[in-house]
Amino acid sequence: MHTFSEYLGGDHQRCDELFALAEQAAAARDAKAADAHTRFVDAMEHHLRMEEDVLFPAFEEAAGNSMGPTAVMRHEHGQMRELFRQMGEALAAGRFDDYLGTSETLLILMQQHNAKEEQMLYPMTDRMLAGRLEELLLQMRDLQ
Repeated sequence: MHTFSEYLGGDHQRCDELFALAEQAAAARDAKAADAHTRFVDAMEHHLRMEEDVLFPAFEEAAGNSMGPTAVMRHEHGQMRELFRQMGEALAAGRFDDYLGTSETLLILMQQHNAKEEQMLYPMTDRMLAGRLEELLLQMRDLQ
């Protein structure tokens, strides 16, 4: 991987694919929809931890500011987590339509969020942290 943009952008795609599979399973009222949702949420939680535990602190240190774009991203991560929770509860109760309705809200939030990261935050990070790329990617890969 040559940049944070490539690595994390690629992970966005992986999470998007798992999200689509979870939605498809819920739309089909498949008994395995909850498993698909869990795989998606696990992938998203790993992605969010890579950002919150590794990338954002390094970015904030380099920028000398924790109230910039990373504060917005953290807030949106919290919103996503709340939607993950609501979706899981809907599946547990067999309310597939509620799951799909909440997933539409999540889709819009994730599209807007990912666009901000991919078009603004990641390119800024590529410039500001280029000298720490390998170190930080290694830390991201090591997260459980």
